[in-house]
Amino acid sequence: MKSVFKITDPLIIDDTLSTIEYGTLALCVDNTPYSVPLNYVHDGDIIYFHGAKKGKKMQILKENTSASFSVVQSYSVIQSYFSSTEQLACPATHFFKSIIIDGQIQMVESYDEKVKALSLLMKKLQKEGGYKPLDDKVYEKMINAVAVYKLNPKDINAKFKFGQNLSDERFDMVIEHLKNRATKVDNATIEMMINERNKNEIKNSSN
Repeated sequence: MKSVFKITDPLIIDDTLSTIEYGTLALCVDNTPYSVPLNYVHDGDIIYFHGAKKGKKMQILKENTSASFSVVQSYSVIQSYFSSTEQLACPATHFFKSIIIDGQIQMVESYDEKVKALSLLMKKLQKEGGYKPLDDKVYEKMINAVAVYKLNPKDINAKFKFGQNLSDERFDMVIEHLKNRATKVDNATIEMMINERNKNEIKNSSN
C-alpha cells in the first residue's frame, strides 16, 4: 500500500464504516477460503454481524475464529486518457475508499449486547425509525433465536485512492475530464480528490 493512500485518522475511518452498508467477511478452514457478503454495524473498533445459528459460516467459526473483513466504497472509473496523452492502458484506474479489518470472531452470548448490536444495525439501516425499540419484550424470542457475533480487530488498514500520487498536470487533467462527464459519482469524486490533495499539501507544509 502506497503511504500516500493510507488513512489513519480514526474519525475518518469511523465515518466511512458508518456510511458503507455491507462488506465481505473472509474466513478459512482446512486451507480452504470462504467469503460471504454481510450487512454490519460497528461500535468503535468492534464490527457486529448477525445471522442464522447454523450454516457453513458458523461451522467454520467453530474451528477457526480468525477473520478478515473488508468494505469498499466505489467512486469514479478513471479512463487511461483522463490522465495521459500517450495512448497507454496503464494509467486506467478506479478511485475508491477501502478498509480491511483483521481479527478474531467472538460469539455474543449476552442478551443485552445482542440488543445493543441489533439496535445499532437498525439505526444504521432504518434511520427514520418507525419500529419499537429492540429492548421491547416482543423481540425476546427472535433475539434469542438469532446469532450475533463480533469481529475484535487486531489490525485496521484504510486506503483512499483519489489521485494523491498524480502530478499537478495529470491531476488537473482528471478533474477536467470528470467535470465534462459530470455524473453524480464524478462530482463526488472531484470533491474527494480536492479534499485529499488539500490535506496532503497541509501535511507536507507542516513537515
